[in-house]
Amino acid sequence: MKRYGMVLSGVVILLALSGMVPSTAQDSLNVTMVGIYETPGLTRDVVVSGDYAYFAGGFPNLRVVNIQNPFNPVEVGSYDTTGGAYGVALSGSYAYIANGEAGLWIVDVSDPADPVEVGHYDTPDIANGIAVSGSYAYVADAFSGLRVINVQNPFHPVETGFYNTPGEANGVTVSGNYAYVGDGYGGLRVINVENPSHPTEVGFCDTSGYAWGVAVSGNYAYVADRISGLRVVNIQNPSAPIVVGSYEAPGGPYSVTVQANHAYVANDHGGLRVVNIQNPSHPVEVGYYDTPGQARGVVASGIYAYVADYDYFEIFDCSAALPVPNSKQVDVPRSYSLLPAYPNPFNSATRISYSVLVSGRVQLVVYDLLGRQVGMITDRTVTPGNYSVTWDAGDLASGIYFCRMEAGRFQQTQKMVLLK
Repeated sequence: MKRYGMVLSGVVILLALSGMVPSTAQDSLNVTMVGIYETPGLTRDVVVSGDYAYFAGGFPNLRVVNIQNPFNPVEVGSYDTTGGAYGVALSGSYAYIANGEAGLWIVDVSDPADPVEVGHYDTPDIANGIAVSGSYAYVADAFSGLRVINVQNPFHPVETGFYNTPGEANGVTVSGNYAYVGDGYGGLRVINVENPSHPTEVGFCDTSGYAWGVAVSGNYAYVADRISGLRVVNIQNPSAPIVVGSYEAPGGPYSVTVQANHAYVANDHGGLRVVNIQNPSHPVEVGYYDTPGQARGVVASGIYAYVADYDYFEIFDCSAALPVPNSKQVDVPRSYSLLPAYPNPFNSATRISYSVLVSGRVQLVVYDLLGRQVGMITDRTVTPGNYSVTWDAGDLASGIYFCRMEAGRFQQTQKMVLLK
């Protein structure tokens, strides 16, 4: 069956010129949208390499967007694979597309402005997910399970082996000699692919729902389960994987990616969720953004998360949800302060930096010229340190604003000018 398929401590008070209409802010915590690109729809997956994001879905099915300026993503190229693209992976100068009923498609993206198809392989069922490792592409092919395809010659991909999983293969990732498959009601399947012509299942884990996307980091697999949320599975012994932690995501996760101690979850109508997984047995949400579409795919790089949101492609600054990097010398501020925004004047988005002397609650709130609150950027407890956040003025009109920080008895205001 085919499926289609703010924020940091302190209060920012913004006062606008009279006659301005308050912006309608998305519900969020510690995550700020900095860039958005409206797609024709059905955008389901995304990968990032260098200055470009490649996302699958919609028409055309492969789109290439320049993200060098995260505040202004710009499409530079596209290719119509004529199928229903569900997943995309990148290796070298090629994009590998899980192209629904059309199987695996391979597209040369060495020139991002002019992607060209070079080969394809028609898998037996519906290609839902894709991973590439070495000379092989691994396709999660719905009720035909895992298909292993030799792509050493991208112009002539050839299937070398397969394993029929008991459920519906939706997502796949490869780590070492193992492929980890999100297998619907079949949970997580662990398949030894050391011999690509003879994949063999060595273990499985019931995720108590409907497993979709999978990410692996260290001794743990992170499963986006459409029913039971994010499941953390210990895979140190591949023959006996076991759930050790979970996070009940409010929406129904499709995809998950892991960077350092954080999992980023594409949570359908629940948007983007950022989860601290430093303690795998006790995942804790530290940030979220209620995206305007249906979050299907996500990838993280540095402070940014990139989301395939069905009708949109979006870029989020997650720095407020991430810990301040440790260093041998911790720069502890000597006082509270709110620095002038930069840039200022600004168009749409600017960066706000502030310092906190003592652990406690800090707020950044937005008001109009008449003193009416039009948005809450953040309200959280932080430790002593220096912080910064990107603030997007959204639909607010051009004008003069005032940014005020409140932390305990400390208050400070800065003037900002929005020019659109």
